[in-house]
Amino acid sequence: MARFFRPTLQAVDASPAAILMQNADRRAGLDAHHAQELRAAASAWLSVVR
Repeated sequence: MARFFRPTLQAVDASPAAILMQNADRRAGLDAHHAQELRAAASAWLSVVR
């Protein structure tokens, strides 16, 4: 029964900064400005956490 309550590996391993960077990589070819904004948000999140 405990296995039903375990979070998925993706939810455990992915930090908000990692998710933002992955999204920035996906957007880089489509909208470079938006990709840069996502990278800046990831950097800001990391600076707050540290």
